[in-house]
Amino acid sequence: MEEKRFQYLIIGNSTAAIGCVEGIRSAGGTEPIAIVSEEPHHTYSRPLISYLCMGRTDEERMKYRPDDFYEKNDCTLYMGVRAVRIETKEKTLLLSDGRTLGYEKLLIAAGSRPFVPDFTGIESVLDKHTFMSLDDAHGLMASLRSDSRVLIIGAGLIGLKCAEGILERVGSVTVVDMADRILPSILDAEGARIMQDFLEKKGVRFVLSDSVARFSGGRAVLKSGKELAFDTLVICVGVRPNTALAEEAGCRMNRGIVTDSACQTSVPGIYAAGDCATSFDCTTGTERVLALLPNAYMQGYAAGVNMAGGNKQYENAMPMNAIGFFGLHVLSAGSYEGDAYTVSGEKSYKKLVTRDGCLCGFILIGDIERAGIYTALIRNKTPLDSIDFELIREKPQLMAFSLSDRKIKLGGAK
Repeated sequence: MEEKRFQYLIIGNSTAAIGCVEGIRSAGGTEPIAIVSEEPHHTYSRPLISYLCMGRTDEERMKYRPDDFYEKNDCTLYMGVRAVRIETKEKTLLLSDGRTLGYEKLLIAAGSRPFVPDFTGIESVLDKHTFMSLDDAHGLMASLRSDSRVLIIGAGLIGLKCAEGILERVGSVTVVDMADRILPSILDAEGARIMQDFLEKKGVRFVLSDSVARFSGGRAVLKSGKELAFDTLVICVGVRPNTALAEEAGCRMNRGIVTDSACQTSVPGIYAAGDCATSFDCTTGTERVLALLPNAYMQGYAAGVNMAGGNKQYENAMPMNAIGFFGLHVLSAGSYEGDAYTVSGEKSYKKLVTRDGCLCGFILIGDIERAGIYTALIRNKTPLDSIDFELIREKPQLMAFSLSDRKIKLGGAK
């Protein structure tokens, strides 16, 4: 089978891949781009799949870019096929249908996949799902009835977005997690308590500090001895980066594909971005995978610029989550290790964390207006003694900055 060569080849078709396309074009790269995607769909926004289940959006409105995006950017699509092997010496990519594509610059934006533990008896569960992709959402919705008892394993972001998406479609939703609180990687104990109270009032049931010992058909036996009957099981216990291709190609690994500030891997000509790649977390000073949509786009964009011969550094990434459940907004960013200032109410919470004279993290529930000011303080490592932190602690506002700083932030003085 004849090999087709491209200047730019991208594995993946989600946020980081789209960022790469736009980065290449912004840097003046004019050559055709090839995109290989195992999913057969136009690029879409994964965070919206819960709203698809709720009937609040549809596939058309979920599209991450317009229908003509690929044509306008001279992209050749290879959809519904899997990238099988990278040959670094020949600079080729073998596809699952037997075709081979050549490249000069390659981006691995392969994302992540659901982690499904090897539960005892899981094979006896007839109706089981994950909740990460558009196809996952369609499969789950097709199996649900108005009286379905749904058991969700995992009280993290994916599990709770699943609960939100299906709650009004089914008879009951129960969420089990071995952690002692919900959203344990995003919220502290007080923030989690507020959110749990809110979700329980909506009708979601929680079983925390417990985990599944075994399944037997439509019955889950927990390690505490408690038994839960269910009709549909959804496993949402986390994700794993898709790194096998890169690892087999010789790229250095550290729980993800290791990249430098130009988004290059340890193999010449190969770049990586998104949920499968590491980046520098400016709040902890460590290299790690930050599986977040804004980071994926910025990392992919920087990779694209550099693949096209430009110079773009991807630095100052930070863990950041902007989510909502049934209209209650949650925004968190940075690290929670330091001195904390907190204010809490029935459906509101604010936690600001400072360390070494700078804001290093925050949690907001309810009122998230102008929270970008807090984010900028963290990213820029602004000394708190240079602003009116007492004022900004109560509400993020530009009046807390000096007149000269306000002019700069408003686009005036340089």
